Amino acid sequence: MALKLKITLVCALLLLAACRSEPIHFHTLIPAQPGGTTRGNAADVVIESITVPPQVDRPQIVIRQGSSGLAILETEWWGASLPDELSSALVDQLINSNLQHKVSLRVDVQRFDSIPGQYALIDVKWRLRNPGDTDNTLVTCRSILQTPSGPSIDDLVVAHQNNVKRLTALISQSAKGPSRGCPASP
Repeated sequence: MALKLKITLVCALLLLAACRSEPIHFHTLIPAQPGGTTRGNAADVVIESITVPPQVDRPQIVIRQGSSGLAILETEWWGASLPDELSSALVDQLINSNLQHKVSLRVDVQRFDSIPGQYALIDVKWRLRNPGDTDNTLVTCRSILQTPSGPSIDDLVVAHQNNVKRLTALISQSAKGPSRGCPASP
């Protein structure tokens, strides 16, 4: 009888161990900033809209596999939806770029590729204008930014953070420039 009880107990423990799921890790496109100080005002930046490709518009991080595959990482999630993460990161970076006036921004992400151990890539069309300007004064640009990535998901997210920083620098440069043209991608 004791043997039967031990077997039942071992089976129950094995079943419980099998049901244990991996913890979910949350990531953000907003880099940590020492001191947490901001120099600008979030009201100076108006995000009209941000769109991303449907393949990556989900809470989980999506990575490329091979030349045509995608993998949805069930335990690696964005802290918010990808458009919201991009919006928050762009606002955070733009208010710290010493903009001289309010800007309105529309972002249309064409590609958002994540390949651990290789690179993070963002291909984005963006439109910048001063709030209240007519459509005749728009600046519409396209930037393709790619940053090498280490093998971990944390490395990949940091590479995407660097792409957002570089995109913000281009947007800021265009907003501050006298010609209001599209800057060359670095």
